[in-house]
Amino acid sequence: MSASILCIEDDEDTQELLVEFLTGHGYDVQSVNNGQDGLIAIMSNPPDLVLCDISMPQMSGFELLERLASLDPDQLGSVPFVFLTALTDRETALRGRRLGADDYVTKPIDFELLIEIVKIRLCSPGRLGRIPAKLTPREVEALTWVARGKSSTDIATLLCLSDRTVDFHIENAMRKLGVATRVQAAIKARMQGTIKC
Repeated sequence: MSASILCIEDDEDTQELLVEFLTGHGYDVQSVNNGQDGLIAIMSNPPDLVLCDISMPQMSGFELLERLASLDPDQLGSVPFVFLTALTDRETALRGRRLGADDYVTKPIDFELLIEIVKIRLCSPGRLGRIPAKLTPREVEALTWVARGKSSTDIATLLCLSDRTVDFHIENAMRKLGVATRVQAAIKARMQGTIKC
């Protein structure tokens, strides 16, 4: 049985290209043209992977990911989430990562890169309900202090690092754990036994 991919894209030409390309590579592809319909599709029949535009009518990709992050991960299983976007600024990338996006493909789409990302994401656990992630010792250390209620500045002082370095390690841990906030990361790492407080 082929893996299922949900494409959420409001540009009709891009949507048609994606469906044709991914179907040609043997995937079962469903497409919708806005975030609201995307949410309905994910909730009614969770796909194996989501490709989603950011700027869309009714509900943006960010809003969709925020809604998904607020739901019970067990309800959706393992669903890797990849943004397709023409937005290439750092703040957009950071916001998507903080919300739990697994990857980015910038427009115009490099289809050779896209298929490699799809293959990798389908072979590894996604952001929702993923298996225990392998955190680096520094990520474990930073999350341990987060679990103890320390701010980035406090952690930076304790570990003799800069605030920016601490945030980098925490954001990496959040991405690996598939969560939207540092508190969720600490809770999930504690539940998995990765950190002990």
